[in-house]
Amino acid sequence: LKNGGGVIVNNASMFGLTGFANGSIYCASKHGVIGLTKAVALEQAEAGIRINSVCPGVIQTDMNDRIFGKDDDSEGKVQMAAAHPIGRLGKPEEIANAVVWLCSDAASFITGHSLPIDGGYTVK
Repeated sequence: LKNGGGVIVNNASMFGLTGFANGSIYCASKHGVIGLTKAVALEQAEAGIRINSVCPGVIQTDMNDRIFGKDDDSEGKVQMAAAHPIGRLGKPEEIANAVVWLCSDAASFITGHSLPIDGGYTVK
């Protein structure tokens, strides 16, 4: 704040923009992150602080390996990949690249936005 602003990027989910059966608690928490992002972006805009969120799809992580199986051809991973129009799971570096961009001067006029990084899942 002393240097004149900053950037915060919250981690939401594609399920903060949509929903899924039996996922009400998870979806509510991610919708909450998106609401928080919008409200705080308005509250902090005059201080020069930009606040956005990213909304990842299903990403290749250790956690998802435990949920869906480690093998790329496991039934769970095949189903999750097929749910994304791009036809695959996301990579952690794809989320990181978006966060770096949102923090950069190239995104200096963006605040209060929730960026889907979901291989097209939320446009279906």
